[in-house]
Amino acid sequence: MIEVRFFAMLKKLSGTGARQYEVSEPITVLELKQLLKEDMPALSEVLDSRSVLVSVNEEFARDDELVADGDVVGLLPPFSGG
Repeated sequence: MIEVRFFAMLKKLSGTGARQYEVSEPITVLELKQLLKEDMPALSEVLDSRSVLVSVNEEFARDDELVADGDVVGLLPPFSGG
């Protein structure tokens, strides 16, 4: 099972702090994003914007990296500050 954790505004949009997904084989971060958009359409626009940072097991990940059973994925909105 892959655990996806949502932070800040993404938590509000998704309506949850975390959700779990069963996968039979590893999938890419991009495939996971597509699954999330189908499951939670409210996230579609922000996931398509490319401003969301994705971490896999607390390491930033690109769209072509694999996510497998047991991994924890974090979705982080854009940060601002100074």
